[in-house]
Amino acid sequence: MDALEHDLSTEDLHPIDLVETLAERRDWDFDRVADDQIAMAVEGNWRTYSLSLAWSAHDDMLRLVSTFDMDPPEARLPELYKILDKANDQLWGGAFSLWGEHKLMVYRYGLVMAGGGCATAGQVEAMMRQAIDASERFYPAFQLVCWGDSPAEEALEIAITGAYGRA
Repeated sequence: MDALEHDLSTEDLHPIDLVETLAERRDWDFDRVADDQIAMAVEGNWRTYSLSLAWSAHDDMLRLVSTFDMDPPEARLPELYKILDKANDQLWGGAFSLWGEHKLMVYRYGLVMAGGGCATAGQVEAMMRQAIDASERFYPAFQLVCWGDSPAEEALEIAITGAYGRA
């Protein structure tokens, strides 16, 4: 158990309080939207991602939603949906979808804590890291499909091999 996990290991800590403490320690900009919700911006290599975490006591679930802007050309939507399906097949947890009406790509993940379980700092950090890692991994492929006219299979191969870089 690392120092952060040790400092935050209490069953009385509300999941959003835990997220807020993690954000403070990482010097991330955040906004405590409500008692059960927090929003923050996390800088990635490709872009800044907006993360929102909300606690539902009714569902015993901490839900993470990570978004970034995406307004693909109408003609590329079928290929984008194809790569979303293929990308989601590569993910163990969480999934991407396009919120077209909001012009956002979204990655969603829910941490179920049924039976009165409590989230740990390690679990919360892992779910946030997974959201950013998945977005960073597939962002170039989504871009290639939408604006580079690449077929989904070709763009996905780049995401899987990590062969796409920055100049």
